[in-house]
Amino acid sequence: MDKRYRKAIIAGNWKMNGDNTSLKTFFKEVKQSKTPKNITKNILCVPATLITAAQGLSKSSKFSVGTQNMHFEQSGAYTGELSASMIMEAGAEYVIIGHSERRKFFGETDEIVAKKTTAAVLSGLKPIICVGETNCQRNFGVTLEVIRRQLKIALSSIDAVQLKKIVIAYEPVWAIGTGRTATPEQAQEVCKEIRTCLREMYGAKSARAVSILYGGSLNANNAREIFEQYDIDGALVGGASLKAQDFLKIIEIGAEIIGK
Repeated sequence: MDKRYRKAIIAGNWKMNGDNTSLKTFFKEVKQSKTPKNITKNILCVPATLITAAQGLSKSSKFSVGTQNMHFEQSGAYTGELSASMIMEAGAEYVIIGHSERRKFFGETDEIVAKKTTAAVLSGLKPIICVGETNCQRNFGVTLEVIRRQLKIALSSIDAVQLKKIVIAYEPVWAIGTGRTATPEQAQEVCKEIRTCLREMYGAKSARAVSILYGGSLNANNAREIFEQYDIDGALVGGASLKAQDFLKIIEIGAEIIGK
């Protein structure tokens, strides 16, 4: 499969799970495994309290470390928030922005996602920007319009050079944590539309270099057929990333299929 223009990325999102003990166990199992580590770019996005520990443990595993949220300001009276510079100082390289759970439970709008994206890039963090439609939006047939709107607003202040630092994750809201997964055809349709939109915004050369991930109840049982789709370059994995052996199996499948 000709995906040589972009990285194959397998990212895990631990959400509000994990502690130092489970983190040590995870990386111990990773170190003991024989899973290919140089074919895919492997990222573990942990709660902010575990960033520094994960950064230390990940060095021998060739994992990169990310976290799951940030504020768009660099400092100020924002009690409980963390800025991009704070996250980087703790040891994170990547940050998830605009996850549907942030949008749903914490009221994040497309405009806030755009501000966070810009702040992350300007600070040197690499954003994993999440886009996705609700079940209602899919049923009304406006999925592609919703995805385009979210993408265009998120990238509204990003130029072609900055785009090289960005990863896009398509996560249908109706599939997250529900056990439902988009069919390979549904996932490819949306990821192709994302690349088409990027092409319109930045040109073909820039668009073909952006890694687009799929997320939403993805696991080792359904990863293969998802990864076989041309415009899908990896995954943003939720629950299946909490156990090293489950996550490593997805990485192995990704290395076999996407890394060709």
